[in-house]
Amino acid sequence: MGKLAVRALRAVLVVVLTGTVCVQALMVWVLVSGSDPEDGSLPLTPLRVITILGIGAAQVALVCVWRLVTMVRRGTVFSHAAFRYVDVIIGAIVAAALLWFAVTALNAPGQRDDPGVTLIMGGIGVAILGVALIVFVLRMLLAQAVARDVEAAQMQAELDEVI
Repeated sequence: MGKLAVRALRAVLVVVLTGTVCVQALMVWVLVSGSDPEDGSLPLTPLRVITILGIGAAQVALVCVWRLVTMVRRGTVFSHAAFRYVDVIIGAIVAAALLWFAVTALNAPGQRDDPGVTLIMGGIGVAILGVALIVFVLRMLLAQAVARDVEAAQMQAELDEVI
């Protein structure tokens, strides 16, 4: 991975992380101060709490991506230490899907006249879980690469002994 790509990705990560922290702080302020009155059509407080938690899950994933990019830059991504970050990313995606299902459940009573919206929202939740499965498959590929790297190191050590 080139220096330009690493810098560009890190710039994007910083911008997204800064933006999510600002939005999250504003939402916490609205919850704590009570400055935004609810009109009673939807339970906005639970939706705000779920949104804050969802943003937190995204932030955790962003930090793990940052750490993985650092490992790529150093050439240490094909090690067992990378699994910790990939596992946390998978967990954050699953948490985001569960939070989305909670939003769907909160929104469902208001959609009795049009249940298609609830079905679409459920489909989006399944798609989010699909992203977690894709990352899990990529984790398995990483495991194979780490195993090959360890095997190559052992073969190199044996070759060095012979020579």
